[in-house]
Amino acid sequence: MKFTIATPVEQGYLDVKAGFTESLFKKLSPPFPPVRLLRFDGSEKGDIVSLELNFIFFRQKWTSHIIEDRTTDQEFYFVDEGVELPFFLKKWRHKHRVISSGIGSIIRDEIEFEGPVGLLTVLLFPVMWLQFAFRKPIYRRIFKRTAAR
Repeated sequence: MKFTIATPVEQGYLDVKAGFTESLFKKLSPPFPPVRLLRFDGSEKGDIVSLELNFIFFRQKWTSHIIEDRTTDQEFYFVDEGVELPFFLKKWRHKHRVISSGIGSIIRDEIEFEGPVGLLTVLLFPVMWLQFAFRKPIYRRIFKRTAAR
């Protein structure tokens, strides 16, 4: 299943690119399940991001490799692909795009995922969508244009 969530922000795409840090990653984590960051190399090809999801009675590890990144005169993006996924996912691919738009930019999360069975994929969609919609106000707050600019 594929879906996209776009969030306009006030800062330019290169400033947003610079803000894609471990600190931002931690702020974007939803309240449930709690996430413990095990490894964060960054957002360049070859980097690894690994985390542990705490579902109270059990934990699940999620590790993604950054398989692609690119910066042009209009856009920055990187793609993470799941290599060790929680039991409820069979496939994970997430393209993080930051596209120049006037004096600001648009952050686009392009997600593609599959559960181990088709029905689970359908049931996971609203949960996944909410997890990424949760990021919208955080992105807007963090990438707000400051008065000094």
